[in-house]
Amino acid sequence: MRSGPFALKRPQKPVLLGLMTSSRAAFAALSAILLLAPLAAHAASKTAKAEPAPAAQPAPPAIVLEQDAPYDKDLLRLSEILGSVHYLRGLCTPDMPDPSRQQMERLLQLEAAKEPQRKQKLTAAFNRGYRSFAALHSTCTATALAAEARYRAEGATLATEITARFGN
Repeated sequence: MRSGPFALKRPQKPVLLGLMTSSRAAFAALSAILLLAPLAAHAASKTAKAEPAPAAQPAPPAIVLEQDAPYDKDLLRLSEILGSVHYLRGLCTPDMPDPSRQQMERLLQLEAAKEPQRKQKLTAAFNRGYRSFAALHSTCTATALAAEARYRAEGATLATEITARFGN
């Protein structure tokens, strides 16, 4: 096999927080625990008669894994749209109030208050939308105005669809 900076390396399987990601591996580990538990208990009972049992230690806190909601893809797009509209409104109509930043803060409060990774994803999408237009437009042009109107319409449609499909 080639070595050096261009060497091909076998990709590693991802492991999240030290947990097994393969269901087959998880099943094998669970089976091994269930099969070996009676043997370990029997051996422990023979040695435990001579010594008192140690005090039970509290279980470690459960690891909470954040799962994607079925509408997360749409929320990411909505966050990106809010970032774009926030930049374009500030560029073209700085004297008019711009609710897009407050709407994004409210979205983060409602959807990701206790989920830091999700909050980070939504914030990154907002910033990506803001920066994408900041890189293209330094002054207000007819194209910037048209994009702002188009994005506002897309955001309104997306918000309506999300609440219609997944709302309470």
